[in-house]
Amino acid sequence: MTGRGIDQILPHPSKPQLFEPYVRSARDYVRLAERTCGALKPPVDFSYIWGDALAELERMAPDARIVNLETSVTASDEAWPDKGIHYRMHPANVACLSAARIDCCVLANNHVMDWGRRGLAETLDTLHRAGLLTAGAGRTLARAAAPATVSVSGKGRVLVFACCTTGSGVPREWAASRTGSGVHLLTDLSPRSAETIARQIRARKRSGDVVVLSVHWGGNWRFDISREERTFAHQLIDAAGVDLVHGHSSHHVRGMELYKGKLILYGCGDLLTDYEGIAGHEAYRPDLSLMYFPAVESSSGRLLRLAAVPTQVRRFQLRRAPEEGVAWLIDTLNREGRSLGTRVERQNDNTLELRCAEPPPSPR
Repeated sequence: MTGRGIDQILPHPSKPQLFEPYVRSARDYVRLAERTCGALKPPVDFSYIWGDALAELERMAPDARIVNLETSVTASDEAWPDKGIHYRMHPANVACLSAARIDCCVLANNHVMDWGRRGLAETLDTLHRAGLLTAGAGRTLARAAAPATVSVSGKGRVLVFACCTTGSGVPREWAASRTGSGVHLLTDLSPRSAETIARQIRARKRSGDVVVLSVHWGGNWRFDISREERTFAHQLIDAAGVDLVHGHSSHHVRGMELYKGKLILYGCGDLLTDYEGIAGHEAYRPDLSLMYFPAVESSSGRLLRLAAVPTQVRRFQLRRAPEEGVAWLIDTLNREGRSLGTRVERQNDNTLELRCAEPPPSPR
C-alpha cells in the first residue's frame, strides 16, 4: 500500500485531506510513524520504500514480480462517499513501483476505487503508461476479468487472474459490468463462482502456462480459514486449472496449504503499509510479513519449492525482520499450518521453506 502516509514522503505527495473519523490529514500517519520509529526526512527517493527487499529481489531473481496494489493512483478529489478510508498515491509517484521492477499489479481489492471511477481510470492509465500490467479491474467486466500475461523469456507465460469478494469490504457498487468500469467482484465463493472463473481460464490458458488466481477475501484480522474459503480454493485448482492461489486482505500472514501439489496462500499479509504507530492489533504483528518466492513447474503447475523472506516495516521501509520477528513468523505459520498439513523450516540463507507434513483433512 503505497498511498496515504507513504505517498506523503515520496517526491510528489497528493493533497493530504482525508475523511476518516479521527484523522483528517495523511500527514498525521507520517507523524505517528515518526513518534514510534524515529524521524523521516521527506522527500525520499523512489527506491527508499523497498529497502532490503531490493537486494532480496536481485538475489532470488524471480521471473515474475506480482503485487496486490491496495491503493488508487490518482489526483482525483472525488472520494467515494461514506467509505471512511481512502488511499491514494499521486500518479507522479508511480516510479516507486518501477524501482522494484514490478511486472503486474493486482487491483481487485477494496481500495482501488476509493477515489471513484475517475480515480480508477487514472490508476489504469498511469500504471499502463509506466509499463505495468494490471489484473482484476478495468473499464468493462471483460477487461477486469481478463488476465495479465507476464511473458517469461525461454520459459512461457504466467497468467494472472484476479477477483475480490464483498466479504473483504468491497462495495457491491464497485462491480464492473458489461459496459461499466469497476473490479472483478464475486458475490460469493460458491461452485457457480468457481465455474465462472474456470470458463475464463479455459478460454485463455495454453499448454505450459502457469495460472495464478489472486483473490482479495475475508476480514482484516483473523487467522482462521473458513470452510468456504478452503473449499473454494480447492475448486479453483480442481475445476479451473489454477496453479497458485494468491490470497490477501488480512493485515497479517495466514496459513499455507499444498493441495494436489498446488500452492494456496490464504493470506499473504501486508508487505508495505503506513500503519506504524496505530495501536490495537499488536498480537497479529502487522509489521511482519513475507516476500514469497514460489518455484512452479510449468508443465504441471506443481510447486517445486517455496522460499519466503521475512520482512518488517520500519519508517515506511521494508527491512529484514529481526530475530524475534522471524521466530514469531515461524511459530505462527507452523501453528496455523498444522490443520493444513504444512510447516516451515528456516534455511541457512535465512529464508523460510515450506514443508508438507501429514496430509491434511479435507474441509467438510
